[in-house]
Parts: sequence; C-alpha cells; structure tokens
Amino acid sequence: MKANGTQIKTEKIKNQEPITTAAGKLKKIQAIAFHFKKIMETLELNLEDPSLRDTPERVAKMYVNETFMGLDKSNFPKISYFGNHYKYDEMILIRDITLFSYCEHHFVPFFGKVSIAYFPQNRVIGLSKFNRIVHFIASKPQVQEKLTVELGTVLKNLLDIDDIAIAVEAHHLCVASRGISDTNSVTETSYFSGKFRKSKVQRQFLNSITS
Repeated sequence: MKANGTQIKTEKIKNQEPITTAAGKLKKIQAIAFHFKKIMETLELNLEDPSLRDTPERVAKMYVNETFMGLDKSNFPKISYFGNHYKYDEMILIRDITLFSYCEHHFVPFFGKVSIAYFPQNRVIGLSKFNRIVHFIASKPQVQEKLTVELGTVLKNLLDIDDIAIAVEAHHLCVASRGISDTNSVTETSYFSGKFRKSKVQRQFLNSITS
C-alpha cells in the first residue's frame, strides 16, 4: 500500500493470533458478572437498587472489552511501517503519551505519561501507533516496572533495532486512595538499550522530556 508515494507495510506483531472468540468473550463476561455480584452481596449492597442492579454486568463488560483488553493478544494494533527513505539517523522522540493502567496488587488504577525515543534504521512506524501500543500494553493488571520493560521489548522487536528509550511517570491510586494515602508521590521507571546506555545519549533523552 502507498500513501503520498511512500511505501507502507501493515502487519500485526508476530504471534499475535486471536485468542478469544466471541463465544469466549461472552463466557468471560458472564463468569465475571456472576462473581462480582457475589462480591457485592458479600458487601451487603442492595442489588434491588436500580443504580446497582446492572453493575455486575457493566463491570464485567468493562473488564473484558475495555480495561483489560490488553490480555487478548488479538487486540494488538495493526502496525504501519514506512521506509526510512530520508536516511534519518537522529533520535525520534514521542513524549507525554497518556498512560492508564491497573495495579495487579489491588486492582486500582495507576496513570501518568510515557515518553519513547529511538534511533531509526531501515524503517519507522506511524506516530499514532506508539500511542496505540502504549494503550494496549497498559490495558491489563500489572506493575509499572513490568509495563516499562514490556514496552521496550515490544518496540525493539517491531522496529528491529536495539536503540530504544522508555520513561514512565505515574501516580498510583494504591498509594493515594488507601494505606498511606499519599496523593503527591510519583513513581518513575525507565528502560534503556543500545545507544541509550551511553550517558551522553541518555542525558539527551532525559533532558528532552523534562524541558
């Protein structure tokens, strides 16, 4: 396929075959709704209340179709590749991508932003695909460290390069809404490979995302 004279290759990440059929999704939704209803009953909530009556099914659909859609590998976004015809070899930076994920310890959100940088070689991918990849990988229960490493690993494979930098900054509701109830703290994680392990290049990246 061509766009504006540029050759584009579209594909999904390797080994991302569909793993959940429509029937399988429905079965998951029904099971989650059943068990969530039991949780609500255990909490002695009034399920006859019109505002609560459909909550188990709403939560189940949200988990399967939205919040945890990243657990279904078939939802991985289709990737568009562009040849690096201009031989651009400087850093490409995509900063402040919106992040919203869920802590696997308490199943409450953590949210913030992601910045990604890489040195292209033979190909680049459409800019919006970085946002979509972050959204997909974030859409499941996990810890921030795991998310950071997975982003770096996936992008290295997609771009077929080693020169990747990831920086994640997030607020965790498991810290803010319970326990210590600290609403100000921020957690930062990073992933550096290839050229980004050199202190000069790493500083260039870090200075760019904080300027």
